[in-house]
Amino acid sequence: MTTLVTGGSKCGKSGLGEKLLDGFRGRKFYIATMQPFGEEALEAIERHRKMRESKGFETIEKYTDIHEVSLPTDSAVLLECVGNLCANEMFSGSGTCFPADKIVSGIKKLSETAAELIIVTNQVGSDGIDYAEGTAEYIRLMGEVNRRIAKLADNVVECVYGLPVVLKGEIPC
Repeated sequence: MTTLVTGGSKCGKSGLGEKLLDGFRGRKFYIATMQPFGEEALEAIERHRKMRESKGFETIEKYTDIHEVSLPTDSAVLLECVGNLCANEMFSGSGTCFPADKIVSGIKKLSETAAELIIVTNQVGSDGIDYAEGTAEYIRLMGEVNRRIAKLADNVVECVYGLPVVLKGEIPC
């Protein structure tokens, strides 16, 4: 089962993603995609890692190339977050011209292994503001990736002010 959780900044996406896996009885993995830039980021990452540990998650730090992640069959996975993953792939200098195919194929691979896959992403591009070309390209990439993930997902949920709104399927219990 694959569930995409989307929404704006600080709307409760991550909390919902974690809650959806509360009752899972097998191994739970948290694929963290935020690159640690600076001491403050390192401290936040360590604080979040400790919080997840108490919830039964094993953390995998993977900033790019999620197709390389190998997981046990029938595990649960929380991928946090596609926004960081897209930026990392886009600006990694790996030579990938348009990394949407790479990201989506990595997510498909995870969905074929995991019993439950929760994908957290950001809703971008709805503000109507014209951005510099680099930011505009990132917004285009995010739109493409989010659209393709939503198509393959069993469930799509948008968090609005902390409230889950089901857009496709149902909220898994």
